[in-house]
Amino acid sequence: MANKIKIIIAAAILIVIIAGFFWLKSATKDNYISLGSSEAIDPTPTQIQAIKDIGEWEFLSVSAEEMVDTVRKGFFKDDELVRIYYGTLRLGIDMKQLAPDAITVNGDSLQMTLPKVGLLDKDFIDEAKTKSFYESGKWSNKDREALYQKAYRQMILHCLTKENLEAAQTNGEAQMQHMMQQLGYKNVTIRIEK
Repeated sequence: MANKIKIIIAAAILIVIIAGFFWLKSATKDNYISLGSSEAIDPTPTQIQAIKDIGEWEFLSVSAEEMVDTVRKGFFKDDELVRIYYGTLRLGIDMKQLAPDAITVNGDSLQMTLPKVGLLDKDFIDEAKTKSFYESGKWSNKDREALYQKAYRQMILHCLTKENLEAAQTNGEAQMQHMMQQLGYKNVTIRIEK
């Protein structure tokens, strides 16, 4: 009799285990977990803000040296001031000017319109390197400021050329295209406003 009770208990346990297995299988038949990756990456507001947070992005740096002079006519002799100014003009874009609709994504393709290339820093003359080349007579701070402004205008004229702006734009398009391809976009079109 003891063996019969053991067989009945074992059979009952086996039935409970089999019933539990089938119940578990039917309860989870439409539920599954799948792991994979999505090919599409949508630009989120966070990603666009991260691009804007880059701030100023330099694409071309142009070193400049300008010698400027001024002459003041005198009764017996002329006074002359000649100074050499040095500066570095940095051309690029300010990513904070990126428009909210500047980035569009379609599958693995991305199109981006960047702000216009321009002068990033308007204070580009290094006054610590400025040298007086020749000075005769007495000159006021106002005279020296006028000479500084003349050097400033000449550097702008000689460095902000069409060729330099186009070179900066080409560098910018290439750098941004490379960055976006590194983020996983296969077809990247970059346009910089003129």
